[in-house]
Amino acid sequence: MERLRGMTKSKEILRKYWRYDEFRPLQEEIITSILEGRDTLALMPTGGGKSICFQVPAVQMEGICIVISPLIALMKDQVDQLKKRGINAVVIHSGMTAREIDIAFDNCIFGDIKLLYLSPERLYSDLAQERIRHMKVSFVAVDEAHCISEWGYDFRPAYLQIHILREWFPDIPIMALTATATKDVVQDIQEKLLFSKRKQVFIRSFKRDNLAYMVLEDENKLQRLLRIIRRVGGGGIVYVRNRRETKELASWLLNNGIPTGFYHAGLEMQERNQTQTHWLENKIRVIVATNAFGMGIDKPDVRFVVHWDVPDTLEAYFQEAGRAGRDQKKSFAVMLYTQKDVEKLHDNLEASFPDYTYIKQVYHHLCNYYQIPFGAGEGLEFDFDLVDFVKKYQLEVLSVLSTLKFLERDGWLSATEAVFVPSRFKFEVDFKELYKFQIAHAKYDSLIKAILRNYGGVFDNFVAINEYEYAKGLSVPYPVVVELLNSLQQFEICTYLPSSNAPKVRFLRSRVDYKHLHIDTQFISERKKIKSTQVRAVESYLEEKKCRSQYLLSYFGETESESCGVCDLCLVNKHKKKDLEKRIKKEIRNLLVNRDLDIHTLVDKIEAGDDAYKLKVIRALVEDESVVCKGQLYSWKVKK
Repeated sequence: MERLRGMTKSKEILRKYWRYDEFRPLQEEIITSILEGRDTLALMPTGGGKSICFQVPAVQMEGICIVISPLIALMKDQVDQLKKRGINAVVIHSGMTAREIDIAFDNCIFGDIKLLYLSPERLYSDLAQERIRHMKVSFVAVDEAHCISEWGYDFRPAYLQIHILREWFPDIPIMALTATATKDVVQDIQEKLLFSKRKQVFIRSFKRDNLAYMVLEDENKLQRLLRIIRRVGGGGIVYVRNRRETKELASWLLNNGIPTGFYHAGLEMQERNQTQTHWLENKIRVIVATNAFGMGIDKPDVRFVVHWDVPDTLEAYFQEAGRAGRDQKKSFAVMLYTQKDVEKLHDNLEASFPDYTYIKQVYHHLCNYYQIPFGAGEGLEFDFDLVDFVKKYQLEVLSVLSTLKFLERDGWLSATEAVFVPSRFKFEVDFKELYKFQIAHAKYDSLIKAILRNYGGVFDNFVAINEYEYAKGLSVPYPVVVELLNSLQQFEICTYLPSSNAPKVRFLRSRVDYKHLHIDTQFISERKKIKSTQVRAVESYLEEKKCRSQYLLSYFGETESESCGVCDLCLVNKHKKKDLEKRIKKEIRNLLVNRDLDIHTLVDKIEAGDDAYKLKVIRALVEDESVVCKGQLYSWKVKK
């Protein structure tokens, strides 16, 4: 009875805030599990609706749900969506000032916030650890949970810190969610998050009947891509490996009459949002993007996803390909490749695992880059311009990124991805003081009034502002608005924090010399073995001869699946069977047209195919009366 009441309440919340009448498959069972206080692992394919699984019970339960996610942009997007639905949620990330973070934590402790989103790196912070302990936590949701597993394709060392939440709140349940995980990773997630015996694991089948997987080797990938886009129709995504390729390929498609945009994390936020919106509204058909695009975007009518470069892992490929055909209509996931692409896969593998000497060099280059002396630097955080850094010290981008991950794993620093943080504003005087200032300084009056009209809580909290909108509304140039805001700050009337769009590096320990920089080389060696296995799995997928869907499902533990019938290999096999069937029929006709034969002799004399398939064709010919069986003998029926 209690369980029934709980799910009735959950459905009411779903209708009230999301306007849905029913849950998707498995969502209801997952929500029930967490409401009953069980540790819960949900393995659901891309587009399966994972976020609702923790957002609905977070609203329903007393207290605050702590959500751990590796992607700042995705967290910010989810919080914005929740606020639009009328649900109080907060995200704390590296782009915020210490004062903003302090206010946000206060609101989580003393306010009515239902969800607090954090990156795993934030759990290293003393402030976060101190403030979280004072919260009334309902449960913890760990998104992209495969990142906690060293067997996973996107291992994030900071995820290993999550277990401290279990130590602080031993009686609350933990929900782990992921779209891609092998059997080993599923087990590893439960162990790393210290799941209790009172747990439930939900795994939704990865099978997508409407999705046709295609792997095409072609030296002229450009023309093949053009043919695919024109033949399939509708909108789609083309994934490429680097930022330069996004612009080049998008320009080529535009020149060939395909409305196309490009997207990568290095673009200005305004440009990214505009491109994304145009694609969502079908104003452009195709978006060429790095893997920074797609997380959290719900566009059901994506007709194709093309991988221009061979992905490093099947997990990443499967997740990205799964963004096609969420409306359950026929769609295509296509991988284009050449042998050079396969060679590049092995080059990237080597670059991803630099040796100990290289890691030490990058660490000291990084310290010198920020002019950190020996014995200093602990707790310092900086914007990180990767392009400038690698150019200055003549380093390889992929090797540097891998080095940062290994330094992070051993507790020397933490690094976050690039994320756009809008400009923020907060009045530092009360209303009376502000009114006096407006009278004394008339030139600020219009801007102050515009801010007050838009934001009621601007005296208590930082609010996101858009200088371009104020410039347009006040009919003044953008630089004038920025100058006015800076002047208000100089008068100590407000705090104005301009927007930023840069990744961050935070030093967790003081700088040490070469001798005392300890790196777990054994871990690096083990990771390389795991990565090598994943690369071999990608190569095997390229070389597969039976069914693409079967291979992928088997990789993720579904070993009993049937051939999909729609992938490139199934289509080839169908054509081969049709040709074989024609050959066997022709042989049977030639053998029986002038004589009768018993079944054993007939089967022996047919040269094409195996015995089972020969018998299948003979039975079909008997059924349509092309072959007649009298007693033990078979003859060809001559049509009059």
